[in-house]
Amino acid sequence: MSENMNNIEAVVVAPACRRAGRIAFYLPGELKFEAGEYVVVEGTKGPELGVVVKPSVPIGETDSLRTVQRKATPDDLDRYYENRLKASRAYRIALEKIKSHGLPMKLVNVEYTLDGSKIIFYFTAEGRVDFRALVRDLASVFRKRIELHQIGVRDEAKMIGGLGPCGRELCCISNLREFAPVSVKMAKTQSLTLNPAKISGSCGRLMCCLQYEYDDYIEGMKSLPRLGAEVRLPGNEIGRVVDLNVPKQTVIVEFPDSNVRAEHHVNDITILPKEKNHQGGK
Repeated sequence: MSENMNNIEAVVVAPACRRAGRIAFYLPGELKFEAGEYVVVEGTKGPELGVVVKPSVPIGETDSLRTVQRKATPDDLDRYYENRLKASRAYRIALEKIKSHGLPMKLVNVEYTLDGSKIIFYFTAEGRVDFRALVRDLASVFRKRIELHQIGVRDEAKMIGGLGPCGRELCCISNLREFAPVSVKMAKTQSLTLNPAKISGSCGRLMCCLQYEYDDYIEGMKSLPRLGAEVRLPGNEIGRVVDLNVPKQTVIVEFPDSNVRAEHHVNDITILPKEKNHQGGK
């Protein structure tokens, strides 16, 4: 039974309308696919154009998976680009409607489903917004199903894009398909300056890249002494650890008597036991 389930293959598909969009798994049915090929799938908000990321990956569970509807045709691609043009017009109209209704919301993006039956408006707001009158107004203009989705500032940055403090394109638009939790602890562990302007991204939240090397720092710190620990150097000198360089696996040692500091690799020092720290310093 388990052997048969391991032989089941799925297609990994990303939405064509968003770079680094969230991927999903679909059953191939009777079709064969290649990476980079366009397909039509049933997304979370309706039919959408997708691009094959991986044509075949083994999976164990299939109950919740949908099947790829079909390979995209030239008509599907034409409709996709036409919908993008329509979305630009819908964006401008929605801005005017939001202003006329006096709603405290910021319109971020507009998308059409591939079949054109639904328009999704994405917005940010400080709190809850009663947009029922706006939905009715938009529906009377476009004669289609209207959905409004409130999103967070990270999602806003992912949709709009831009450059990060590093000068490169935002990670959320270039490579991050999903957001992972980021905390101030990650910045502290990496000895970064806890200045909000230095560790926050364009979205105003902690930068996603703080998580990239966090696990490596946690692993690297296992071989280093704690701050304040006394260590013995090759020349039998005793010093106290005042700083760590985790990537280089070095420590900054201060000699209390001379107030001199020196950098040493962890392999060149001996960490003194806590109970012998005082004796060792004499």
